[in-house]
Amino acid sequence: MALPQRTHRALPHVIQARPSSEPERQRGAPCAPTARKKDPAAPRARRGSDAARPTRCRAGLPGITLRGMSRPILPAWSALRPVVGMLHLPPLPGAPRCAATMPAIIDRVLRDADALLTGGVHGLMLENFCDTPFYPGPVPPIVIASMTTIAAAVRRRFDAPLGINVLRNDGRAALAIAHAVGAAMIRVNVLCGARLTDQGIVAGQAHEILRERAALGATSVRILADVAVKHSTALGAPRAIELDVEDTLERGGADAVIVTGSGTGRPTDIEQVRRAKAAAGEAPVLVGSGITASTVEHFLSWADGFIVGTAFKTGGVPANPVEVERVRALMARLK
Repeated sequence: MALPQRTHRALPHVIQARPSSEPERQRGAPCAPTARKKDPAAPRARRGSDAARPTRCRAGLPGITLRGMSRPILPAWSALRPVVGMLHLPPLPGAPRCAATMPAIIDRVLRDADALLTGGVHGLMLENFCDTPFYPGPVPPIVIASMTTIAAAVRRRFDAPLGINVLRNDGRAALAIAHAVGAAMIRVNVLCGARLTDQGIVAGQAHEILRERAALGATSVRILADVAVKHSTALGAPRAIELDVEDTLERGGADAVIVTGSGTGRPTDIEQVRRAKAAAGEAPVLVGSGITASTVEHFLSWADGFIVGTAFKTGGVPANPVEVERVRALMARLK
């Protein structure tokens, strides 16, 4: 049975962090600086030292924090440490396991979105999670059409920020969908470099995505890019995460980076998050896998946000429906 039409109440306004004296980077501008600006005369902060640690101050609402070093991921999140809830799509038309009609798929997604927002998350991320086996490159038109239809339905019903991730790595399709429906962000699993995955070698698309974003006039759509993305391994000798973070931000043009564990729902190494944040400077760093109600507090000194899916699902299974009480349990740890 379809949910009744309603618009989810917008989050209350929160106290804004003090304004920065430095103008925000112009996203999409050629050769624009994309990460921290260094004072040549200032001493270099030692990784792990108090000088390198972001200043945090909790307030009374879930996810609220006054920011020190980090830029907000979105303007609406300028005083938030946001939690983004995953909308894992059932198999879509054209996928080998597709068994549901589009109306049934949309109904399921709207129910999950309602549960996530009722539980208190700050944003949503739509992903074709069950379309396995994934295409290593561009997805066919039916996937783009289906995801656009579903994303538009979510946007009509709810006013929370929405993100798009087209697996395995079709960032151009994600950008097109986001631009068409007014979504706020996209996730790109391999923006820079290349990774060895179960789809074969997946290569970065930064050169295409950034140019297309500028051509569309869609520079407000933020690019959240994974470093050493889950379900993949390095080609050749692994690089230090600091190098991947710097390349992704400074050469790839990402607006934020995501650190994950080895697979969906698997824990993220807190030391990797700490090192990524030390390298990212002002740029936001999100934790993208394995966060639960019992572990989220461990990451509060370093993470600027969280993308959570598995922990919110019935039985901790990503393909299952969202349980609002699971969402509330995690969000309560951020108060």
